[in-house]
Amino acid sequence: MLLPRLAPLIIALGLPSLAHAAPTQYPLTLENCGSTLTFEQPPSRVVTIGQAGTEMLYAMGLSDKVVGTSLWFNDVQMKYKAQNDKIERLADNEPSFEAVIGKRPQLVAVELEWMVGPQGVVGTRQQFHELKIPTYLMPSDCEAKDNLVGADGTRLEAFRIDSIYKSISQLAEIFDVQERGQQLNAQLKASLAKSIATVQAKDLKQTSALFWFSSASLDIDPYVAGHKGIPDFMLSTLGVRNVVESDEEWPTVGWETIAKANPTFLVIARMDRRRFPADDHEKKLQFLRSDPVTRNMDAVKNNRIIILDAMAMQASIRMFDGLETLATAISGYDLPK
Repeated sequence: MLLPRLAPLIIALGLPSLAHAAPTQYPLTLENCGSTLTFEQPPSRVVTIGQAGTEMLYAMGLSDKVVGTSLWFNDVQMKYKAQNDKIERLADNEPSFEAVIGKRPQLVAVELEWMVGPQGVVGTRQQFHELKIPTYLMPSDCEAKDNLVGADGTRLEAFRIDSIYKSISQLAEIFDVQERGQQLNAQLKASLAKSIATVQAKDLKQTSALFWFSSASLDIDPYVAGHKGIPDFMLSTLGVRNVVESDEEWPTVGWETIAKANPTFLVIARMDRRRFPADDHEKKLQFLRSDPVTRNMDAVKNNRIIILDAMAMQASIRMFDGLETLATAISGYDLPK
């Protein structure tokens, strides 16, 4: 059934109406990031390694299937807090292999291949599959990407938004809730269209930006968004150029190089994780306004600094909220001619 508030928005934005979804036919077999997964029935026990998959499942009303979560950058969205509070958090960052299998999962949903992959810090897919535990890896982190090059992998092709819709559709099929998946994807597409419309009248041809995720230490080069990843998609969708040209997902770039590029906007990550000092966005702001190199950048002097949740910089449903925040902030600035 179409969500009441969604129908007029879809019509207004020219998005297609939702077709009735056929139920999943089990056994279900699907290809996922180089592995063939087979499900005899919908999984009743799921462990998530990564906030993106966790919140996708919550958004489709599947929190009762989740028995353990891990790898959180931000607190859960308030609308899911009640459900999330009932579920064990195995780790704020990466869980141990033993902690995951100890929950007897029938599916492990993984956001990032460096967690569960050829050199996974939690384990390899083979280790899980030998125990008859299927692992579903988000296509956004495996398709056209080499996760063995660079700290967070290197994009072989630019990130495609369809990979998020694909994750939602496939998870919906696995759990036989295709109609919910269709509704969620329609909401996200409507949100994307709204963000694009927000900046449509703005002349952004000469604008540029830098995304700063974090830094291992505030006195060394920061982790910033490469030019083929999710933040680059967000910028290019709005018509803004990313000043970073590396194919790596999150390369380190020196502040002198960044200052020379002099981006129009600085976008910094706010997170509740505290692995590095610069995870704290207030410390990022203090650094930008006090460092002799960064404080003279146009974006800092003119306070063109936009704060986004870290999960809004990931391939997640939160990215669409981040895109709306980014579009609204950019549309509100008086930009240099």
